[in-house]
Amino acid sequence: MVKEKKPLPELRECLKTDCKNDLHCFRQKERRKPGQILKGQGCYACGVEQVDWQLVYRRDISKAEETFDYMKKEWIRNKYWSREIDAEAMQHAKKIGKNGMATAITKRIKQSVTNGRPFNDGGQTAEDGDILCYAQHATASCCRKCIEYWHGIPAGKDLTADEADYLKKLMLLYIDARLPNLNEVGLKITKR
Repeated sequence: MVKEKKPLPELRECLKTDCKNDLHCFRQKERRKPGQILKGQGCYACGVEQVDWQLVYRRDISKAEETFDYMKKEWIRNKYWSREIDAEAMQHAKKIGKNGMATAITKRIKQSVTNGRPFNDGGQTAEDGDILCYAQHATASCCRKCIEYWHGIPAGKDLTADEADYLKKLMLLYIDARLPNLNEVGLKITKR
């Protein structure tokens, strides 16, 4: 018996909108040439332009709050900013603690998106079960397609150390915002 494949999360949710509730999709409709960044794009569905792409593409960590405000206007990003974090992801966060997050994030970025053309791009980041997955989706660090249109870093070329560090800092800020009471040191968690 052949097992039926589930559609990738990207195909199910990355293009969703709820424009009447101010939740959009800012992925470009136009096909791009490799590495081409289309600036000034509005919502895929309604065309509303609510993102200052020049600010976002500067990748200035001191402007992370403004960048996050724009990201929260996108349906898929908002989902990870507003949904309850599942028990498995919370357990993972508690186990690592704040001190272990930077190392874990560096490893995750290297494994999933540093390569300019990662295997299964758009499907390499799980939807839940790991706090790092939440952080990647919320900050558009989940795949090279999202990194390209949100951060202006062309797909097809490996991330530089500075680009990877910027994504790491965004993910750390997300985790701090969502889990402000997370212990500095990870906790020993016994399996049930």
